Amino acid sequence: MDNRPIGVFDSGLGGLTAVKELEEILPGESIVYFGDTGRVPYGTRSRDTVRRYAGQDMAFLMEHRVKAVLAACGTVSSTAKDIGERLPVRYFDVVDPTARAALRLSRSKKIGITGTSATIHSGAYVKAILALDPQAQVYPKACPLFVPLVESGFVDPQDEITRLTVERYLAPLRDAGVDVLILGCTHYPIIKEAIGRFMGPEVALVDSGREAALALGGFLRENHMLCSQDNRRTAEYYVTDEPENFEASARLFLGHSVEGKRIDIEKYSSLI
Repeated sequence: MDNRPIGVFDSGLGGLTAVKELEEILPGESIVYFGDTGRVPYGTRSRDTVRRYAGQDMAFLMEHRVKAVLAACGTVSSTAKDIGERLPVRYFDVVDPTARAALRLSRSKKIGITGTSATIHSGAYVKAILALDPQAQVYPKACPLFVPLVESGFVDPQDEITRLTVERYLAPLRDAGVDVLILGCTHYPIIKEAIGRFMGPEVALVDSGREAALALGGFLRENHMLCSQDNRRTAEYYVTDEPENFEASARLFLGHSVEGKRIDIEKYSSLI
């Protein structure tokens, strides 16, 4: 048994969708969450900037003696995997588990990929899918407005702004006939209903945060690293902007209230 917490980080709020999945999959596990709310979004930053931020985020989590790290961020997963793999604990990102799930669910091998601009331009999902099945047809689409929509609370599937944005981005993927659509950013499941309505019931939506959480949970079970049954579960949430703003939005993601603590991430040297 290993009673150390699981470390999870994201550029902002989206990683909380992965935390919600971890709460369901591993209800006895403690979690340390870091959301870089003061520097969100990562998806429009340069590759070097994202890597520097990711290295600082991981350094912060390592100070909390975590037993595993989950990069619940598609942008970081696509650009900083090598940094995570140098950590002294097991590192998980969202790309590989999601690629495997998408191929498992697809009947036609026509797979759509949504993500931030940085994620799509990295080609990480395309490479991961084609490495597993060279016959697959992949259709990547950057959806840069999805993150600010979610962060600003435009999440109602009936909201005209949300609906029109979804239609504008995803029409080419629907027209291409994909039967699986990867939600390649952990913000995107918050508007999953709007996406699903537009794409139609025949298109399976793959939640990258959930797939990463399942992979992490499987690893902990197989390696006898779950918390002991008498462990007192804790959950700590750290941000780089005003905690009050984070706390108000976190309820939308988690379905329950949390208390956020503000930290100065610039005190942490990047692990690059």
